[in-house]
Amino acid sequence: MSIKKRYLTVAIAAAVLSTQAYSAGFQVSEQSATGLGRAFAGEAAIADNPGVLARNPASMTKFDKMAISAQGSLVLPNIDVTGHDAPNGEQTAEDVAPLAFVPSTYFVQPLNDRLSWGMSLFSNYGVTTDYPDDFYDGTSAGKTSLITINLNPSVAYKLNDQWSLGFGVSAVYAKAELFRHYGQNALSFYPAIKPSDKTINMEGETWAFGWNIGALFELNDNNRFGLAYRSQVDLDFDGDFTDYSGQVLGATRRGDTIDANLSAPLPATAEFSGFHQLNTQLAIHYSIFWTQWSKFTELKATSEQCNFGGQLPGVCLLKEEEYDDAFRWAIGGTYNLNPQVTLRAGFAYDEQGGKATLSIPDTDRFWYSAGASYQYSDQLSFDLGFSYVYGKKGTFIESGDSFTATSDAYIGAAQMNYTF
Repeated sequence: MSIKKRYLTVAIAAAVLSTQAYSAGFQVSEQSATGLGRAFAGEAAIADNPGVLARNPASMTKFDKMAISAQGSLVLPNIDVTGHDAPNGEQTAEDVAPLAFVPSTYFVQPLNDRLSWGMSLFSNYGVTTDYPDDFYDGTSAGKTSLITINLNPSVAYKLNDQWSLGFGVSAVYAKAELFRHYGQNALSFYPAIKPSDKTINMEGETWAFGWNIGALFELNDNNRFGLAYRSQVDLDFDGDFTDYSGQVLGATRRGDTIDANLSAPLPATAEFSGFHQLNTQLAIHYSIFWTQWSKFTELKATSEQCNFGGQLPGVCLLKEEEYDDAFRWAIGGTYNLNPQVTLRAGFAYDEQGGKATLSIPDTDRFWYSAGASYQYSDQLSFDLGFSYVYGKKGTFIESGDSFTATSDAYIGAAQMNYTF
């Protein structure tokens, strides 16, 4: 396959703080240590600390005092991709997803018995993949990264003893970077061109806006249900595109940098959760989480100066995606060991969002989680959460070549909560 044709398969993805999160597609679930310890089961209904703002703004009516939470999640992924069609036999790229740190902060303030407001800073999408410079399929691999940070103010109103409603607005900052290299295409030109030499580079940043709503229904003191929806956010990057090879802008413009536009959606999500306090010590909770991946159909970078030798006028990058709507199913339990210590555990099945690619080697994932909280005082508490995430082994075809991806990850998180 020619270099020019391979350029047409370039993909771009998303990341949190230039790191790798570990959920279906390029989604981020790591928004609280408390939630991590229960595999994020019941997040839209539990309302045990301000971290629930990432899921359901209506849950703020459960707080009777001002409160804050701050957490950090550490993701240690292990994703290996083996290419079966390398020129000298199979080649394996090990640990293509780097270690990740995913922070977030939350604030809730009741204004009266019915009205509350809050502010949260987190991310709900992210992935980075970074292949070795000598990986043979460099025009499909290379590095793909995009930062997303969501600033989300919200309000909630308690209609009556059973119903609460919430609404929020999201201001999303995003920063993207993508580069590709020659890989096996350099063999015909070596040593003038090396496999690690770049072919293209694109980077840019943008702000985009969205909204979210939620409802909380309290059947009684021991049983409640939550329903939340977060809108799609359309990222529209005005960035710098550099053509190191001359294949996109023309041979006479090799190495030139131009302005280019790239659009990418952060899909809409919805969640239904339930929480049931069975007795003074034990509670169970569950969630069904839906992501509208079907809206993620293509990634296309454009500029009037790009033409691929007349083949695609105005197109700098193009990748058609094969994604379908997917669900995440989670169930968990919470056990109050004593007034100071709370234990929790959970299991989740995270459906694959789309067809695996080198940029996003997606697969079905299974979450096994455990966590604990310590109530240090009436005002201060600490949470710890841990998950082992196992991904199904998968084989996929990209640019006519065959690849196999294996994956798992260890995720740990710590959180501090303070009530004023």
